[in-house]
Amino acid sequence: MVKKITKGSRKNNEKLLMIAGPCSVENYEVMDKTVSFLKNLGVEYIRGGAFKPRTSPYSFQGLGMEGVEILKDMKTKYGVKIVSEVLDIRDLEEMINSVDVIQVGSRNMYNYPLLKEIGKTNKTILLKRGISATIEEWLNAAEYIALEGNDDIILCERGIRTFENYTRNTLDLNAVPVVKERTSLRIIVDPSHGTGRRELVYPMSLASIAAGADGLLIEVHPEPENALSDGFQSVNFEEFELIYKRANETFKCVHKR
Repeated sequence: MVKKITKGSRKNNEKLLMIAGPCSVENYEVMDKTVSFLKNLGVEYIRGGAFKPRTSPYSFQGLGMEGVEILKDMKTKYGVKIVSEVLDIRDLEEMINSVDVIQVGSRNMYNYPLLKEIGKTNKTILLKRGISATIEEWLNAAEYIALEGNDDIILCERGIRTFENYTRNTLDLNAVPVVKERTSLRIIVDPSHGTGRRELVYPMSLASIAAGADGLLIEVHPEPENALSDGFQSVNFEEFELIYKRANETFKCVHKR
């Protein structure tokens, strides 16, 4: 059987795909301040988790549908596109009506019933690599989506679990050229989760683009030290502005080749 995600030719990317925003939707004020800043920079895709799968059940789990309503307000007010994660098939209908890109997080990469259901939608799907998934397993997860009719899939490398514990995960940039060789899908990199360290987001963002990534997914917060989730890997506005500028410059250089 011919696999769906190997069909077609790769689109030439003229522009860096940048997705940025706080790890979670904490409240209206933080989201409004962040989206205003990002929109003024030229960022079109805003991330924000309304439903947060956390390792500890005592950690902040997101605002749920209240967070979805805040995201909808941001979309209307600023004319941006919203990227947010769906955890449960029961929430899928509401998410379809509220966001532009449905994110499947690393924990749900193996949730085949969910993959099949989102494959029936006409939304762009952002599929993150599982924390211990091989590239082949990751691509097969994308096949589950594509076989239901939706091949508008963006793959996201976000680091894998190894014996190294200095960083949160080990960012596998080998995956970028491998995916581009094996499929026609776009691939972006999440250096925030990939490293778990704020000071590494900048260098690994540039390394990702140099490796051929089509874009980046970066956690941004006005006050990372006060963030309710993942503040240690979130960059502030000043840090993000530098990353955004240099990433775009690197992207232009890479795609001149």
